[in-house]
Amino acid sequence: MVTIGVDPHKSSHTFVAVDGNGRKLAEKTCSATAEDDLEALCWAGQWPERVWALENCRHLVRRLERDLLVAGEPVVRVPSRLMAKTRRTGRQRGKSDPIDALAVARSALQEPGLPVAHLEGISREVRLLVDHREDLVGERSRIQNRLRWHLHELEPGYQVGSLSRTAALRKLETRLASHSGRVAELAGELLGRLRELTVRVQQLESELGQLVRPLVPTLLALQGCGVLTAAKIIGEVGNISRFRSRAAFARYNGSAPIPVWSGKDDHHRLNPGGNRQLNAALHRIAITQIRAGGQGRPYLEHRLHERDTPKEAIRALKRRLSNEVYQRLLSDERTRMACAESPHVEAA
Repeated sequence: MVTIGVDPHKSSHTFVAVDGNGRKLAEKTCSATAEDDLEALCWAGQWPERVWALENCRHLVRRLERDLLVAGEPVVRVPSRLMAKTRRTGRQRGKSDPIDALAVARSALQEPGLPVAHLEGISREVRLLVDHREDLVGERSRIQNRLRWHLHELEPGYQVGSLSRTAALRKLETRLASHSGRVAELAGELLGRLRELTVRVQQLESELGQLVRPLVPTLLALQGCGVLTAAKIIGEVGNISRFRSRAAFARYNGSAPIPVWSGKDDHHRLNPGGNRQLNAALHRIAITQIRAGGQGRPYLEHRLHERDTPKEAIRALKRRLSNEVYQRLLSDERTRMACAESPHVEAA
């Protein structure tokens, strides 16, 4: 089996092939175009049994990864930190594209459990919408802050309230009409931009609801998991079947604690790694269940009774919710696959 390591860049990709012992066999550099991806495939044809190891730089390598998967090639993703560690421990000093590609290939040989790449389906569309909505919400927050300072200068002491509702924006527009001058002009301009952003954010939420509800109905039935949280989970996870177990999923989302041993005493500590976006989604579900007195509340009280601190109890609840989310995503995925195989049979 030959492993082909890839160091991706905006304008070019460097490929290095190694054998099962990590010995370098050949290297090639191509431009980052679809035609050159085909050229790289033809070059790799000299090794019938091969696997491609791509450094996990999503935006740089997404097009190449898709072309390889469409061609039926096996592809694994190598974290950049793992590649950097392998490069530092190598005998060849320095940093270059061939050295990085060689480190990627050798990292794939050393770590057989690396994630396998799959073609991105609707989860990619969901993630694009979620990311775009978050960008607009951030821009809206910045504009709201600037507008509040202008309003404070025009009417000190005036309580503006929420600036995320259309009705509140209309009321504020009427109030600004009684003012004149440059500050009032700028405030009116910011108000118009706020209205546009608010409408677009609401449209994106509606689009996400239309995509997510038929996609993960079981996940949405979990208390505390709304449309936006479910969309965030779908966008970050992709295909849940790529995780071999619920423990692997917990490690990926950072809810699995890190074991710390000292002599005969063993304990665990907080895991600061993992996908922090997924971890934040689990945290929102946990806090909602606790405040609503739902499913997570009795478990939290049990952990507190066992002398856990509040933070430790919440972390334990998040680990429990990770298992629940994994099972529900797996159930929804199996239902979709069954419907795809039997299109005339409606899902229950």
